[in-house]
This record gives sequence, C-alpha cells and structure tokens, in this order.
Amino acid sequence: MKIGILVGMENTFPPALIEKINGMDAGVTAEYVKVGGVKIEDGNEYRLIFDRISHEIPFYRSYLKHAVLNGTIVVNNPFWWSADEKFFGYSLATKLGVAVPKTILLPQRSYKQGVTDESLRNLEFPLDWDAIVEHIGLPAILKPHDGGGWRDVYKVHSLHELWQCYDTTGTLAMTLQEFIDFTQYVRCYCVGKKHVLVMPYDPHNRRYVPREESPIDPDIEARIIRDTILINESLGYDFNTVEFAIKDGVPYAIDFTNPAPDADIWSVTEPYFNWVLDAVSEMLVDYALNSTPSLRYHRWNKWLNIENGQDLPSTAGEIAHDIVLGVEQVAHRASDVISEVIESLTEPIKPRRARKTAGDATKSSKSSRTTKSTKPPKK
Repeated sequence: MKIGILVGMENTFPPALIEKINGMDAGVTAEYVKVGGVKIEDGNEYRLIFDRISHEIPFYRSYLKHAVLNGTIVVNNPFWWSADEKFFGYSLATKLGVAVPKTILLPQRSYKQGVTDESLRNLEFPLDWDAIVEHIGLPAILKPHDGGGWRDVYKVHSLHELWQCYDTTGTLAMTLQEFIDFTQYVRCYCVGKKHVLVMPYDPHNRRYVPREESPIDPDIEARIIRDTILINESLGYDFNTVEFAIKDGVPYAIDFTNPAPDADIWSVTEPYFNWVLDAVSEMLVDYALNSTPSLRYHRWNKWLNIENGQDLPSTAGEIAHDIVLGVEQVAHRASDVISEVIESLTEPIKPRRARKTAGDATKSSKSSRTTKSTKPPKK
C-alpha cells in the first residue's frame, strides 16, 4: 500500500514526512508522486495522495479529482479545495458562531478582455464607498477574497488610501475587513480535524514565538481549539491552519482557508515542525489503512441554512457522525437515480417536439447604457 506525496518548492517537510512514514513499519510506504499524461480509463496506484501544490498547478488538481473518482483518498479534498474561498469561509464561520471581523466583499477593479459594459449591468454603480467604510471602520484590511501568502494585502487608514490600493488590484476580487487591534495573535495547525497545535505568532515580523514568551489564557485557548476544530470539520480540511487575533479576550478568526499551510522547519521552528511531522504522518497512515473513501464526502447544505448559531451540533464529534449519515442517504438516492437513468436509456426513443425560437424576444433593440465600472469617483 502506497502513499504519494505531491509537492512544489518546499524541501524540508516532504522528505522528512516520507522518511517518517517509511520508518513506521505500518505496512504503508511513502514516495513522491510521478505523473505524466493521464488516460481517462487509468486507475491510480496510490491508496492516498497528500497534496501540497495543486492550488498552483491546474494539471495536478484535475489529476487528483480523477484519482478520487478511482478510489484514491486525497488530502485535502480537491473538489472542496477548488470551490472554497475566503469570503465564503468568513460567512460560514459567522453562521457557526465563530467570532469573525466585519467583512465586505468588493467587486473587482478590472475585468479580463472581452467583458463588456453589458456584462456588468447587475453591478451597483457607483459603489457607496462612504457606507462601506462606515460599516467596516478605519483602519481596515484590504485583501483578496481568495489566495494566501500575504500577497496583495493592504492596511488602509483613509478612504483616499483605500481607493489608491484598490486601484492596484486589477482583476482580483477583494474583501475589506475590520482591523482587529489585537493584543495577541496565534496560528493553529489542525490535523485530521481533531488535533490542534496553538502557536503564538508575530504577523508583523512573520515569525513564530515560543509559548513561554507569549502565554495564552487557558479559557481563550480552549475556545480557540474548539473553534479550530469546528471550522475544519465544516470545511472538511484534514490539514489546515487557522489564525486568530485576540482582542479583549475574544479570539477572532482572521484566516482559515489554508489547505497547503507552510510547514518548513526554518519558518515554523523545530519544536512545532516535529509536532506537525508526527501528527501528519500518523494521520496519513491511519487514513490509508482505515479510511473508506466513499464516507469522506460532506453534505455542505447542512451548513448553509444556519441562523445565528442555532441548530448546531453540540460537539465536533456530532458533526462527523451527521456527515456520515448524510452520505449514506446520498448514496441510496444516487443508486435510485442511476437505475432511473438506465431505464430511460433502454426505452424506445420518442420523437422530440420542435422547439419554438425566441423570435422577437431576442431581437429587441439595445437600449443605451451607462458605462459600468467599479472605479471610485474622482475627488
């Protein structure tokens, strides 16, 4: 039984992980994935693939989806990873009762070639920038609605500065978020949706801080661990980091869609690196030996109609149990649907009625339109 590691530039965590797994003598071996042209009828040689790079290589992402279709477990789930983005994450966390800074999604500043004014007819123009800033407050953080690595992140102190930064963002959809003037900041690894390592972190200098230099209140840490598990259970991430800014005793979830988090020994430091190495290797081996791929999918609609934190499972364990029950229901329904499709295909083909054309409905004259743009008005 083999575990495949799919990697990019990093060169400390992946080789250490392979060595660790191969030294566990658990009946599972680990190696780097090698992949070329993929035929649609191909199976996959790996029981499990640990993905560290497909967010940057579209070919890898498609390969991983194909692998899942053929029974390979992939960490993290490539389907959800393709669908998630930070603004949805903030919205979901709010529904779950996790403290999140006030956040507004902004239309992108520019659009790819071929997008015309008519394509933007649904956009409000001009944006009510005064109301946006009044809701969020200043200073504020302008950052992409998706992505990571601290790229294209700005701290703005005035409406004029917001416009200046916004004008540089091109085709990126951005969010404007309340700045939390924190007294303490932590980053948490979450492994297997249940193991959490809380690490004091200095975001200004982007360095981890020894716990003895920045002790965490036990009650606050307990809430951080609870919220971290809840977020990862709901998003379905098996390996992720969650960042909290702590202000007035409240941990605000700042960033938590990081399915390929940094794990380099030189940045996370050796004590934290060793914890992650042990936790991830044990999780991957356990999944390879014991996990059933068909039970590892999530019923996302469970999370989409939550009102003010009501009707939530009381524990993270109930979440996983409910997901499994939901999957069983979906599997039964899928079987029925497949049977219906087969029956329809074996029936005699019936002649189709001719469709009516749109006719005059598509020949109405164009009305004059005001040019649409999200560029802020000139002062």
